[in-house]
Amino acid sequence: MEYYEFKKEDAYEFARASSIQTKQRGDELQFLSCPYCRGGKNGDKGTFSISLVTGQFKCLRSSCSVSGNIITLARDFDYFSLGKDIDAYYQTGKQKRFRRFKKMENIKPKTEAITYLESRKITAATAEKYQITVQSKHKNIVVFPFLDEKGNTPFIKYRKTDFNPAVDKGKEWCEANCKPILFGMYQCNLDNKTLVLTEGQIDSLSVAESGIENAVSVPFGKNGFTWIPYCWEWLQNFETLIVFGDFENGKMTLLDEMKKRFPGVVKAVRQQDYKGCKDANELLQKYGKEAVKQAVNNAERVEIDRVKEIADIEAVDLFSLPKISTGITGIDKVLSGGIYLGQTVILTGKRGDGKSTLGSQILANALDNGKSVFAYSGELPDYFFKRWLDFQIAGQQNVIDRAGEAGSVNYFIPDSKVHKISEWYRGRAYLFDSQSTEDNELEYLLSTIEKAIQQYGIQLVLLDNLMTALDIGLDIDLYRAQSKFVDKLVKISKNYNAAVILVVHPRKNSLGADDNDVVSGSSDITNKVDVVMTYKRDKTLSDDERLLTISKNRLTGKLAIGAKAIKLYFDEASKRISDNRDDFRKPYGWETDAAGFMTVNDMEQMEIPFD
Repeated sequence: MEYYEFKKEDAYEFARASSIQTKQRGDELQFLSCPYCRGGKNGDKGTFSISLVTGQFKCLRSSCSVSGNIITLARDFDYFSLGKDIDAYYQTGKQKRFRRFKKMENIKPKTEAITYLESRKITAATAEKYQITVQSKHKNIVVFPFLDEKGNTPFIKYRKTDFNPAVDKGKEWCEANCKPILFGMYQCNLDNKTLVLTEGQIDSLSVAESGIENAVSVPFGKNGFTWIPYCWEWLQNFETLIVFGDFENGKMTLLDEMKKRFPGVVKAVRQQDYKGCKDANELLQKYGKEAVKQAVNNAERVEIDRVKEIADIEAVDLFSLPKISTGITGIDKVLSGGIYLGQTVILTGKRGDGKSTLGSQILANALDNGKSVFAYSGELPDYFFKRWLDFQIAGQQNVIDRAGEAGSVNYFIPDSKVHKISEWYRGRAYLFDSQSTEDNELEYLLSTIEKAIQQYGIQLVLLDNLMTALDIGLDIDLYRAQSKFVDKLVKISKNYNAAVILVVHPRKNSLGADDNDVVSGSSDITNKVDVVMTYKRDKTLSDDERLLTISKNRLTGKLAIGAKAIKLYFDEASKRISDNRDDFRKPYGWETDAAGFMTVNDMEQMEIPFD
């Protein structure tokens, strides 16, 4: 069996079995009373809950404070079971009672057993050591007694030597209600700290026949691991486990499970040492004892999942890694050239201060540098987002102002230039369709970002903003949802080498601090990202000036806080933001030729300054 993996249905089943009234709140199943302390007398009900994500539970009453997981509940309450196999594996106290056999004297192998084993290249001496015989009334049925470390026989298995699949129901079977253990435990030398594990009894005998100590086999084949709880303490005698499972379809049986379960070093027989054979016995029959011994001795340590040798990692110059310039000199200087591909950036600031405009400005600059971009705008209609981006791409020289109502000024871009801008970034700029009606829009957004990066070659993603992306309201699961969302976003960024800017609201009354605690919601989201920037107004500055602080920069540690904050300027006409006002009129690629010069027609439409 596999390890138990929590399913929320098990939490509901416990609630049903306990007969305690419950209600779901977010990802928690809250109980009217605690099944352990049954709640207090002062109305402190609802203190016990089970997470529908992890299966963990806790009672919040200080006099109780019980905690654990769904397996703990199966152990502590007789009325709740996770199934007999899981109960047995985790020893919840509901295990079935196993049959006991009388302790037998050493068995002498019968002739028929020896004859059969010799046909498999296993000698009579090995048969006698492992006390293998045949049934008295059925000489064609070999008996494999499984002796534990004390010489008791809690498990007996049988094998039909003349098995005919057309007639017989099975080739192997065992006594009913036996306690599963490993075959060969009693014959092991505990001074030798290496154990060899095979799938079948004949295979373990083949290893022993080849002069290798401590060869054992599992009782139920490749998929049966209920023996582990009953052999766990005994397994602690060994420091190294060599897995010599059956090799089929390019994969070895037993190996994946034992990597997770064995507490010491796990080694595996190399594929080439099987010499094209399926298992240890076939190798013994075809190539002899030395081939089996060589296979065991050449076994290699199994790599641990998600662990790398540092020496094998390619050495790179961090500052030469590909990056996206923000187009703002001061920011790029602090970030050592811009936002590096694979980085996730949090951009925060008070509502109305212009953090969304700054995010859009970086997007526009990325387009000007030939990058492909993707945006999510949860608060703006698609036409509004495009219009704002087009203003920034157009520049001050292409924006026409005209008088509006009540003395206001309206700005617009000529249609011909809007068309030209659109054709310039066609095939490189994409926006998430926030009008979709998916049931789980959060997961849909993440999967869409991933697909867009894969299919369109997106290098920069802008999400504006976190709260609208979550769209779950201020309930008890907000912080958890934020943390999970950012975690998945960071993984997408790193897996596909794309830069991500995530706009996040600040905490209330927090923008006086130049640190990462200004970000609203779960404090761990700033720990997950690479850069944290705050864009804000300052009372000492004029209306068109802002300050940008960089309070986290994982790559180099270089920050821009306090007196080193970056002063930025905002142009109302073009919506551009820069630390240099001359950039408000900087021409973007849509109005320049291949050599970087503006066309004559574009020049004619510009305002030409006079000396």
